[in-house]
This record gives sequence, structure tokens and C-alpha cells, in this order.
Amino acid sequence: MSKQKKYDEAYLKMAFIWGKLSYCKRKKVGALIVKDKMIISDGYNGTPSGFENFCEDEDSYTKWYVLHAEANAILKVAGSTQSTKGATLYLTLSPCRECSKLIHQSGINRVVYVKKYKDDSGLDFLQKAGVELVHHNIDKDKL
Repeated sequence: MSKQKKYDEAYLKMAFIWGKLSYCKRKKVGALIVKDKMIISDGYNGTPSGFENFCEDEDSYTKWYVLHAEANAILKVAGSTQSTKGATLYLTLSPCRECSKLIHQSGINRVVYVKKYKDDSGLDFLQKAGVELVHHNIDKDKL
């Protein structure tokens, strides 16, 4: 196994652990942004700061204002002195099309993910934008 693949697996395992912090019931998604072998941000899916920690409504649908893990991680960096330009984003679930725009615009040039989201138009967009995409199979039961 290559050194890069070992690092990718380690960061993905950490993203799974981070995703467990989510209050969402349907899906728990974790994200890490890594630059120069340093974690510069992290995120998981959930409601915005100051809102109740319930992601789903009474019919078990995700509330429209729930932030995705990658959006939370990117927004966290925006409030810091760090830059995501040239960074790698590690995700437990591939990005939706809305988050893909944020990823591209933030300068992240590599996305490593485990599970494919039901709509892969986000991945199509990132590929068209020249972002390196790596689909990594990790048995999350072994985490």
C-alpha cells in the first residue's frame, strides 16, 4: 500500500469518527480538510449554530437549513487564517452539487470519499472543474 493511500485511509477513518458527532438520524456525515499533512478544518452535518440539534422534521425529512459536513468544514476555515487552496477534502459521503460548487470555489483540488451520494452530479461537476476525485472503499464496520 502506498504512503498516500495509508494517509487517505487514516483521514477517512477520522472523518467517520467526526461524523458520529452529528445529531442527524438519517445520515451522519463527516469531513476533514487537510493541507500540507495538517488538518486545517473539520465538519459534520447538522443545523446552524444557535438552532436546535434536530436535523429531521416530524415526518423524518431533513430540514432545509441543515448544513452538509463539507460546507461546515469550508465555512469554519473561512473564519480562520487558513486557506483551502490546494487542500484535500476527506468525506464519508460524496458531495452534492451545491457543496461541489463550494469545494471548487474554495480552491480544494482533491476530494477523497467513501460512499457515493445518490445524485452524482456533484462529482461530475468537480471532475469537469479539474478536481482530483478518489473513491476509497473502507469497511466502516472495521472502524
